[in-house]
Amino acid sequence: MRTKILVVLLLMLALVITGCSSSTSSNQDDSDKIVLKFLHKWPQPQYAPYFEEVVKEFESQNPGIKIKMEAIADEPIKDKLRVILGGSEVPDIMFSWSGEFARKFVRADAALDLTPYLEEDAAWKNSFIPASLQPFSSDGKNYGIPLRFNGKFFVYNKEIFDKHGLQAPKTWDEFLVVLDTLKEEGETPLMLGNESPWAAIHYLTGLNQKMVNQEVRMNDYNPRSGEFTDSGYVKAMEMLAELNEKGYFMDNVNSSSHDMVKQMFFAGKGAIFYVELEEFQDVENALKGNWGFFPMPSIADGNGSQKYITGAPDGFIVSSKTKHPKEAVEFLKFLTSKENSLKLVKDIGWPSPIEGATNPDTALKQVAEGVDYMKEAEGMAEWLDTDVHAKVADVYLSNIQLLLDGSKSPEEIIKEVQAVAKQVQNEVE
Repeated sequence: MRTKILVVLLLMLALVITGCSSSTSSNQDDSDKIVLKFLHKWPQPQYAPYFEEVVKEFESQNPGIKIKMEAIADEPIKDKLRVILGGSEVPDIMFSWSGEFARKFVRADAALDLTPYLEEDAAWKNSFIPASLQPFSSDGKNYGIPLRFNGKFFVYNKEIFDKHGLQAPKTWDEFLVVLDTLKEEGETPLMLGNESPWAAIHYLTGLNQKMVNQEVRMNDYNPRSGEFTDSGYVKAMEMLAELNEKGYFMDNVNSSSHDMVKQMFFAGKGAIFYVELEEFQDVENALKGNWGFFPMPSIADGNGSQKYITGAPDGFIVSSKTKHPKEAVEFLKFLTSKENSLKLVKDIGWPSPIEGATNPDTALKQVAEGVDYMKEAEGMAEWLDTDVHAKVADVYLSNIQLLLDGSKSPEEIIKEVQAVAKQVQNEVE
């Protein structure tokens, strides 16, 4: 009996020793790996699995690298990134919108210049649709890698349009005629959920671009030189306010969320809705082919280019403080490879900036057509609230609801914009 007990004890001891040895070995293996901190903004259950699968596959192919991933949703990540900018705990790879949002990291010397990596790998550089790389550039250098190539379009209910004999408008004047006809026929012409004011800002993004000379607008959007004295800025706000004053928008735009209004549009309670390209699949799921789309129409007396599309890519920058720039770039190459870009389009329906990844075989037909619109456009009118300095954006965001409810005039708001733009000039190096 004692012999049996001794044997059992010896076996148990052997198992403990083996287990400790295995654990120590595993920890040692992890400690030998290069760890890359990766921050993105898609924790939602419909998106997170894509990133988890890509990271897992990258680690499998690169056993010497460990990706430590963190996902924070759209609004909270803005605060997170502001904290990151002034702190020491900086992810090696982090999400960024393009335009001014990315350029502030550049001015703070927080973003790695990726130009050499793109130049030495021509195949990688040439795999991107050119218009998707440009919004991440600053002073002729590239500081960001796009993941999504997103645009803004009006979608319309074909049943309602056919009922009243309407066609998709190509000019702003035609657009107003369509809206007026719909209103007279008892329809709600335009759906807008502006509880979060970025929704109306997206209208103003395109209107500013079409009403203001391109060179003037780019000078104003530069925080070092912005003045916003061009009369086109006031006119753009007047045009937006007019849509509400004439009763083209639904009631209670400022107290309705974008998602709530989307469901109302799907239920046939409105004729036209301004949405991002990545929302097209939701439209198709609800309306089953009974819809069409068109870009913001051209404006005859606008001083800006009429062949731009509102929208912008978003993607990732690499921290200038990273100890592993080569490995960080390798992960971005993997993330934006043709294979993973096809997977991105197929799995979650996002339009990809990689040439050929968004096509009728991988994406909804209308999504592929939307990407073609953006490829053929002269350029992108990037989201106003991320393309101007944060303080200027705050003036627009805090006042756009007041514009729509008639509490403030366009002239009053633009005077505030001008004052803050002048203040920003003195603050930016």
